[in-house]
Amino acid sequence: MRSKYSVKLKTIVEEHHLKILHKSKHYEEAVITTADVNRPAMQLTGFYNYFDPKRLQIIGRVESEYLNSLTAKERERAYDRFMAYDLAGVVICHGVTPSPECLEMAEKYDRDLFWTGRDTSEFQARIILSLHNHLAPRATIHGVLVEIYGEGVLLEGDSGIGKSETALELIKRGHRLVADDAVEIKRVADNSLVGSAPEIIRYYMELRGIGVINVRHIYGVGAVKPETNVDLVVHMEHWVNGKAYDRLGLESETEVILGVTVPRVTIPVTPGRNLAVILELAAMNNRQKKMGFNAAEMLAAEHDYAVDQGLL
Repeated sequence: MRSKYSVKLKTIVEEHHLKILHKSKHYEEAVITTADVNRPAMQLTGFYNYFDPKRLQIIGRVESEYLNSLTAKERERAYDRFMAYDLAGVVICHGVTPSPECLEMAEKYDRDLFWTGRDTSEFQARIILSLHNHLAPRATIHGVLVEIYGEGVLLEGDSGIGKSETALELIKRGHRLVADDAVEIKRVADNSLVGSAPEIIRYYMELRGIGVINVRHIYGVGAVKPETNVDLVVHMEHWVNGKAYDRLGLESETEVILGVTVPRVTIPVTPGRNLAVILELAAMNNRQKKMGFNAAEMLAAEHDYAVDQGLL
């Protein structure tokens, strides 16, 4: 499946420590645009009716054993047909020694050819996960992302509401900052979001009256994290007198981000409220709900039971 995003082939090669057997003249600019990969066993036998050369091609032991069963001329013809396509890249796995015909055709057609000692299935699983992450749908949201007790909490609200100040108090209480001001969110699975900071502002935080600080340098590496799942959205808003705020938690709010539904709570902000403690509680409560325990529903059930038994 094609993505509107791309990742440089060079990035994938470096990330997975692939050995370069042949580097094409376009290697530095080459990109991958699909998270799908291909095992070209059928193609090497001559079947090309359904073949996508834009996928990363993975040659494992099965393909290698088949090619070794051919004569040198047959092997040369198989590689000649295969390499004639504009391939995204070819990776030979399982530590298999590439045949002279493979190297010759890669040079003839100027194809990017790589080698790894990893087992084919293991490498295929790793590369698919990596490509899905690099090519995932994404969006940049104004807010602050912190990890509280292992829960990724996205703070939203108007500028000046106190998102960064609340995050700073959470950092002082031992939690970790992921992103301040701009949060890059990727949908890495059908129901999973991962948030991080843009590279240029990673670990930086802006505080009105103080300016920009580097959280990692001031509080140490334990106070920051490169990325985290987005498990809960907290919308911070100024307290409005007379507005009915949820006091029991029986009504579940949600927010849809990149097609994924995420639990959401609204926290009214007013002088005197300890927002850091409230957010810690919100994170723990969200985790309990995911584990199947809902305090509000239990209280309602106990109340209904007491009414039915005439105890109230």
